[in-house]
Amino acid sequence: MKNPSFKTQAFVLRFINYGESDRIVTFFTREFGKLRGIAKGARRSRKRFSNAIEPFSHSSLLFSRRKDSGLALIENCDVINHYPAIRSDLRKTMTASYMIDLTDHFTVENKRSSVIFQLLNDFLHLLETGNGPEETERFFELRLLTLSGYEPTLGKCSICNRSLDTITAAFFDATRGGIRCSQCGRGNQSNIPVATGTLKTLLLGKQIETNRIHRLILSGNALQESRDIFRHFIQHILGKEPKSLHVLDEIGRIM
Repeated sequence: MKNPSFKTQAFVLRFINYGESDRIVTFFTREFGKLRGIAKGARRSRKRFSNAIEPFSHSSLLFSRRKDSGLALIENCDVINHYPAIRSDLRKTMTASYMIDLTDHFTVENKRSSVIFQLLNDFLHLLETGNGPEETERFFELRLLTLSGYEPTLGKCSICNRSLDTITAAFFDATRGGIRCSQCGRGNQSNIPVATGTLKTLLLGKQIETNRIHRLILSGNALQESRDIFRHFIQHILGKEPKSLHVLDEIGRIM
C-alpha cells in the first residue's frame, strides 16, 4: 500500500549530500513544522529539483512518509520564490542565511508553527524588496524570540518593574532576559548599556505592521547596541553562538 502524499509550502533550512546522488534536506513547512526528507537523485536531476532545495528557497513541497519513519521521501519540489535580489547581494544573502539558521535553532521537528513560518516569509520578502539588512536582522531576532516564548523584557526593569518611560539609563541582562534600570543594574559587569531610545525603537519594531517596518530607522549606535544585546541573549538561550554569525562578522569587516 502506497504511503499517503502531502503537499505544503516550505523553506529550505539546510541539506547534506547523501550517497552518490541524493540529498537529505531539512525543511520548515507551513503545516507540518520542521521535517527532514530525502531527495532521491537531487544532485543528478537538476530539472526535477532546479533551485528548489537551495538554502532559504521558498518552495511547494510534495512528500510522503511512513508512520514509523522520521525521514520523508521528497517526491517533488517546485520553486515559489528563489529571491534573486537577495542572492545577488552578498550582505543580504548572509542575512537571509542567518535568519534561516535562527529559525532552525528555535524550532523543533514535527511541531507546527504557522506564525514563525509567516514571520520568515514576511522578512525574506522585506529583504528581497529593499529593506536594510541590519534592521531586518534586529527586528527579525526580536519577533522570533517573542514568538518562540523568549520575549525579552524591554519596556520595564526586569528587577523592580520600573517603566522604561521613567528610566534614564538602562542595561540589558541576558540572565534575566531583560533590562535593568541604573539602580538595579549597578555593579554587574556582564550588563550591556543600552539607550532608552534604542529600546523604544525596538518596541515599536515588535508591534508595527510588517509592511510598515521599513519606516523604522535604527541609528548606527542603536544598531550596535541592539546587535550586542540580541547576540548575548541568543547565545545565552542556545548555549552557543550560531555559526552563521561568524560569517556575518567576516562579511561586515570586508564591506
